[in-house]
Amino acid sequence: MAAKVSGDEPKTLNVAEANGTVNGDAGEHSGQDSDDDADENSPEATAVAGAKKKRNRKKKPKKKKKKSTVQTDPPSVLISQLFPDNNYPKGEEVEYKDENLYRSTNEEKRYLDNMNSDFLSDYRQAAEAHRQVRQWAQKNIKPGQTLTEIANGIEDSVRRVVGHDGLSEGDALIAGMGFPTGLNIDEIAAHYSPNAGCKRVLQQSNVMKVDIGIHVNGRIVDSAFTMAFDPMYDNLLAAVKDATNTGLREAGIDVRLGELGGYIQETMESYECEINGTTYPIKPIRELSGHTILPYSIHGTKSVPIIKTNDTTKMEEGDVFAIETFGSTGNGRCHDQGEVSHYALRSDAPNTDLRLTSAKSLLRTIKNNFGTIPFCRRYLDRIGQDKYLLGLNSLVKSGIVEDYPPLVDKKGSYTAQFEHTILLRPTVKEIISRGDDY
Repeated sequence: MAAKVSGDEPKTLNVAEANGTVNGDAGEHSGQDSDDDADENSPEATAVAGAKKKRNRKKKPKKKKKKSTVQTDPPSVLISQLFPDNNYPKGEEVEYKDENLYRSTNEEKRYLDNMNSDFLSDYRQAAEAHRQVRQWAQKNIKPGQTLTEIANGIEDSVRRVVGHDGLSEGDALIAGMGFPTGLNIDEIAAHYSPNAGCKRVLQQSNVMKVDIGIHVNGRIVDSAFTMAFDPMYDNLLAAVKDATNTGLREAGIDVRLGELGGYIQETMESYECEINGTTYPIKPIRELSGHTILPYSIHGTKSVPIIKTNDTTKMEEGDVFAIETFGSTGNGRCHDQGEVSHYALRSDAPNTDLRLTSAKSLLRTIKNNFGTIPFCRRYLDRIGQDKYLLGLNSLVKSGIVEDYPPLVDKKGSYTAQFEHTILLRPTVKEIISRGDDY
């Protein structure tokens, strides 16, 4: 809506006034001069002339706003605008090894790969959004910022670049956050995102895991990195990054998950880290693992351990995996601790008769706004929900909604995480979220 300019508006005469029939019969002024006629330089005559000129003036066509071809800071330009015709950048493509090497040139496999054009377009758009937002975050996150400020900055950027702000019912199901942004500090390894009222400030001495999920049409890209501002943590970060890269390198069709965990464990345990004069071995956090990703569901049916196990389950063509590893200077074990922020509607939720009206209403809101995509309390606040905790706890107790408490190693320890999403395509393995940063 255009702003109204303050001050008196110019007078505009009606048709009768313009034809000289003001305050009298038309015959008295039919083309004859009169002392009562308005002077041609009078305000009224000027207004008439201006009105005629305005009517006769042709509107100039509006100049089309030129579309931006570069990303802004913070990110706000649509990824689809930066890459027209749905031609999004590929991830890192890696040929399969050994008996699967034939896949890269096999005609049948290439045909199957070409059948997945929509699938790959959605995934690559989400991956490019991830790269651009996280690289902005890496440059801009600094000690002194609150966790709420950091989370909102990341999530607002994601929503802008995919073009869905998630405020209208169902909008967040088209594209947006794949799960709440994890900002896990020091001994907190996973599943922490600030709730409303959180005042925690990032410190120079902290080690923070930043876990971001972005989806387009339910295709979720899950990728995480760790930030530290003191070089004494460098070996901790190097150990976990190397372990994740080992998992990515060894993953592939027909690889057994328990064996893959052994490769990851061996790499991570080859590192140690000196912190404040004490040397710590880097231990994989054994309760945590990678996982398959399904449409609109961040946790699929297969897990990728980060220690050697007897799991003989194989990776298969068409699987989408999040390969993530967690290392710790503590016990290498974690437990639930702290205020819950992460929730998700269970896909196998029981058909329970809910007694609380607030629980029934909240369940409808969750289904319509998030489906089975994980959400957090800030997301409920954002869409205008209030006084929902009683209903939310009722849904958790009923087994309809699952809660994910923060996962924590022993107090005083430091943990790190790196993660990428891979597609086991018919022809190649694509590390879809790979970037220049990691």
